[in-house]
Amino acid sequence: MARVSFKSIRARAEKRKGGAKVLTSLLPRKPNNKAIAKLPDDRILSDIAARIFSAGFVWSVIDKKWPGFEEAFLGFNPKRLLFQPAEFWEKLASDKRIVRHAGKIKAVRDNAKFVTEVAHEHGSFGKFLSRWPADDQVGLMEFLAKRGSRLGGFSGQYFLRFLGWDAFVLQGDVLTCLRDSGVEIGTGTSKKDLRAAQAQLNAWARESGLPISHVSRICALSIGENHPVARLKEIMQS
Repeated sequence: MARVSFKSIRARAEKRKGGAKVLTSLLPRKPNNKAIAKLPDDRILSDIAARIFSAGFVWSVIDKKWPGFEEAFLGFNPKRLLFQPAEFWEKLASDKRIVRHAGKIKAVRDNAKFVTEVAHEHGSFGKFLSRWPADDQVGLMEFLAKRGSRLGGFSGQYFLRFLGWDAFVLQGDVLTCLRDSGVEIGTGTSKKDLRAAQAQLNAWARESGLPISHVSRICALSIGENHPVARLKEIMQS
């Protein structure tokens, strides 16, 4: 476990960003499981697809084209998509409204099936997510990677964060913060690394009373390159 308290990490982040108020403005929205439970399955599938198509691309490009994605993928209605014939999916590979990536297009079809199955088992995919404890994100990520398509690694982490679930994202500065605090962790991709990160972030969340998503972001802002606040807010809005 870490030899550094979260209080000191937060103080360092506040100093770097110009005070507690500014730091707070850079945090993700507060997790709201009640809101997640009410999300319709088409919005869940839309968010899944957005994160998958954003992987390896400039996010702003995907954002600008997203209305076209919504149209091309029939509003991401899972059941409607599952009724489409093979020709529908073949045509999408040349559809200029979207990013034409055959593997990611196939992932939408696979995840439509995934979302539908989970919704059948739990009432809705949102209800399923809202009941999963935040202190076991590692278990949830294993579930997403096993039953979903292209939802391992950062795609799964960013999907949960963007959806408003209480998720950590193990990007470079978070890993650096953990290592600097004395946590033995490698690239953050192995099961051992993920469990070590989860255990420490859980401990800091208990210490601070903050959501894990806030602890994760504060860690990232406490170390590494000190990006301008205006640029960080611009990225948050993209």
